[in-house]
Amino acid sequence: MTDEKDLIREDIEAYLAKYRQKELLRFVSVGSIDDGKSTLIGRILYDTGMVFEDQMAAVRAASQSEEPDLALLTDGLKAEREQGITIDVAYRYFSTDKRKFIIADTPGHIQYTRNMVTGASTADVALILIDARHGVLQQSRRHAYIASLLGIPHLAVCVNKMDLKDYSQDVYNEICADFLEFGKTLRFKDIQFFPVSALVGDNVVTDSDKTPWYDGPNVLGYLETVPVFADRNFDDFRYPVQYVIRPDLDYRGFAAEVSSGVIAKGDDIVALPSGKTSKVAGIDTYDGEIEEASAGQSVTIRLEDEIDISRGDMIVKPGNLPRVARRFDAHIVWMHERPLDTEKAYLIKHTTQTVRAQIDKIYFVIDMDTLEENPTEVVELNDIAKVRLSCHRALYVDDYQKNRETGAFIVIDTLTNNTVAAGMISLEGSGQNIEEVMKELHAESAMEPKTFVSPNERIERFGQRGATIWLTGLPGSGRWTLAYALERKLFDEGRTATVVNPVGEDLRSMISAAKAVTDAGLINICAFPSPARTDRDQLKERIGENRVIQVYVNTD
Repeated sequence: MTDEKDLIREDIEAYLAKYRQKELLRFVSVGSIDDGKSTLIGRILYDTGMVFEDQMAAVRAASQSEEPDLALLTDGLKAEREQGITIDVAYRYFSTDKRKFIIADTPGHIQYTRNMVTGASTADVALILIDARHGVLQQSRRHAYIASLLGIPHLAVCVNKMDLKDYSQDVYNEICADFLEFGKTLRFKDIQFFPVSALVGDNVVTDSDKTPWYDGPNVLGYLETVPVFADRNFDDFRYPVQYVIRPDLDYRGFAAEVSSGVIAKGDDIVALPSGKTSKVAGIDTYDGEIEEASAGQSVTIRLEDEIDISRGDMIVKPGNLPRVARRFDAHIVWMHERPLDTEKAYLIKHTTQTVRAQIDKIYFVIDMDTLEENPTEVVELNDIAKVRLSCHRALYVDDYQKNRETGAFIVIDTLTNNTVAAGMISLEGSGQNIEEVMKELHAESAMEPKTFVSPNERIERFGQRGATIWLTGLPGSGRWTLAYALERKLFDEGRTATVVNPVGEDLRSMISAAKAVTDAGLINICAFPSPARTDRDQLKERIGENRVIQVYVNTD
């Protein structure tokens, strides 16, 4: 770090040029409450000289002991400092001679699962802490499971507070063996263990002489050298178009970030959904034309042919197509206080497309204590569930574990525009050829036309459930007089009610009108003779037995 500080003082332009060339690594710290996540991050920042003097002075002033509480470097919320826990996701940035880093310090409590998922969604490495005194807890398993579900390729397990166990090798080995037994079920490329003490700094930034039996790297050394470049998907070229650039008649380019894969000048491409083919005429950047672009680069692609392409379309290679689907399964993390409503239509934002969709089926919710799959019909805040979605328009998707860019999406509430869930697509089977893709693109929508307003929202708005009060009886029994008197009474009591007066004597039309009013959340009053039991059964079947009140009006 001294060399970099000298370079900053002597030649800032050279330092910035060097900084831009460094590889970026994102990592997230997870673990049980009070396992020392924030302290470990604070130790890394402090020992690498990444803490400003005024920050350190504030930490010393806020610390309740002679030694500075390094956890305060990331626990920025007042509630976090008062309770001694992490609530929100704290992002910190630092660099060393070898790499630049973005840290996400995430909460450990189950009630903040959505915050943890937010921080971990883009991480290359998950840093999970285990208290040496307590061993592998259920919370530790839960966080490792979530990190695996999110497709994080590398896991670093820090057995923390080794100083409180006298740096015992037996304790360390027992925890490692216990975790590895569970880790066999997870999808990490590799799992690395570290005996550390975040409080005093053992094996965090520098090697410790208190663990002579450990011959592995320290935590920072691992983060500086773990290979993450190869974790990107360079096989499947996916280019979701963000913007069409046409400053004049002589230039037409398609701007986007390369989600995955590699594209070069002269490569064959196919545009979705049109299925039209062409070749890459050029690849432009702010600094000029380049010969090749790969995952993570933002470029503008020019084609040899004039093809109708707009935002939301995707450019791919002919021999390597995404799955084109209107209906698919996914794991979702529910992030909103209002539970999932399967009667309601949502918006799905996937790459550069935003489409209307509905969640048709809930397969199960994962019990975060036992990691068991429990069948249910309710998905609430912080739940992780597997569901089936149907979209109004086809999406160009990949399995999330194969491609974290085209396998991810968010769910948006249509009324509030709040993000209510994050999703990870699960696909089975092989890919599609161009004929199958075009057939799916021109097929009928997989989604039934559905209102954006659910029955539960209507109940909240009107303070009542929609219902039909069906008055039947002989002519002259006073059905209509009673109907309008009932409407007045309900209105005076603050209810929203109306009398549906039929035109003609068509029972089917009357039932259809009554159902429409009831579905809208109103109390519908009908006065219609229906002496036959079959007519009354048809009424209950169409509207719903629990939404129909039948009243026989008699003058006797």
